[in-house]
Amino acid sequence: MGRFLVHRLLWAVFLFFVATLITYVIFYRVPDHPVFIAGGTGAAATPELIAHTRHELHLDLPFYQQYWLFVWNMVRHGSLGYSFRNRQPVRWIIGQDAPVTASLVLGGAVFWLALSVPLGIISALRRRSLVDRMTMILVLMGVSVPAFWVGLILLYVFGFKLGWTPIAGYCNFVPTNQVGVCSGPTQWAYHLLLPWTTFMILFVALYTRMIRAGVLETLREDYVRTAWAKGASGRVVLFRHVLRNSMLQVVTMLGMDIGVALGNAVFTEYTFDLHGLGTELLGAVLTRDLPTVVGIVICTSVVVIAVNFIVDVTYAYLDPRIRLAG
Repeated sequence: MGRFLVHRLLWAVFLFFVATLITYVIFYRVPDHPVFIAGGTGAAATPELIAHTRHELHLDLPFYQQYWLFVWNMVRHGSLGYSFRNRQPVRWIIGQDAPVTASLVLGGAVFWLALSVPLGIISALRRRSLVDRMTMILVLMGVSVPAFWVGLILLYVFGFKLGWTPIAGYCNFVPTNQVGVCSGPTQWAYHLLLPWTTFMILFVALYTRMIRAGVLETLREDYVRTAWAKGASGRVVLFRHVLRNSMLQVVTMLGMDIGVALGNAVFTEYTFDLHGLGTELLGAVLTRDLPTVVGIVICTSVVVIAVNFIVDVTYAYLDPRIRLAG
């Protein structure tokens, strides 16, 4: 197991350097564009200002030195530069917005797993029953409808018409004593209930189908038939043999879908007026704020790499053959 962990850790470090290199090349190697964006155009872009900006961004150095300083400042000092828009540290901007996106994505993941796992299992165990057919209809609807459209419908019905939930906004999870500041776990979950529901629509449909197919496939395996033949109870067969092996595919998909979820978060954040990384990234792209764009892209890349590392370890724990092969 130790050798497997070392291999996966080295692979994660390699992916980190690949992601940072590609991101740096795309955004900072466009000739002179970062200089003019940061220093301004027209009369403001004097030769002295352009030279100062090039030096500040290390664009007057050879490429390998530029990239090394970029990675060194990021790893050693945690610095991602300063925003072109407001001169705030990009690290501070990400620190303000990351909790919103993390709350949305992780809460949505809990929602779609909590719903899709029992739906997929019941649908597989009662194949071609009314429950199975209704589940497949709901799955088809979930795959077909856009998430932002679902969000608008939920907002109109439950937020505007019935008044059961807030229409927009975000509350801090950690309670504060400031007057007029929304905070606390209860208010945090209350304000995110509709965004979580919207966010999970697409994923719960995909995961229900995948879990159903995995359980059906596992039920046909020889070791499951052997367990039945030995007189094992249905609960033992289901939890010890069927679920453990059918969940391997779910673990793999979850690692990949976290990245997809981070990309799709911008639509839900925009619908519910949640100022997270997706909204910040959209604003940075429109204003050509390159340091903020680069910082958010690298931050999400690191999160995806870390999640996939955890998934690899979990997969190896669930299936010992993986760590023996690795």
